[in-house]
Amino acid sequence: MIWISVLSLVALAGICVRRIPEGQVYSLRRFGGNTRFVGAGTHFVLPLIERVSHKMSLAGSRIDVRAALGSGEDCQASVYFQVLDPQRADHVIESVDTLLRERAADLLASDAIPSDPLERKLWLKQSLNTEVRDRGLLVTRIDLRSAA
Repeated sequence: MIWISVLSLVALAGICVRRIPEGQVYSLRRFGGNTRFVGAGTHFVLPLIERVSHKMSLAGSRIDVRAALGSGEDCQASVYFQVLDPQRADHVIESVDTLLRERAADLLASDAIPSDPLERKLWLKQSLNTEVRDRGLLVTRIDLRSAA
């Protein structure tokens, strides 16, 4: 009977320990709606009280966007972004792909887009950053190419 108790305690201790990989942040939600963020390393998590709601990579991500330019030609863009502030990004992390994809397509279809390819990339990057910086994200790079 003592062995069963000891094994149960060891199993419970194993469930409570959570290893977070390098370059990631997990947001843990409790029953009351409280959230705490844990970075890389080994952490103690309360089972049945806390659950992992988001796993955010700090290394960066990429999305692809297909859009028509204001001139009518098709364009493909790769938007590279990174989470800078996990606490602010936690609210939009599930919809960030859709947000960036829709906003980049709208900006590419705009009449205000510069004609020079280098200026176009810089303008698009700055425009997207003004939208996502308050949400804890940063657009780091944009690659544009024709969809031909």
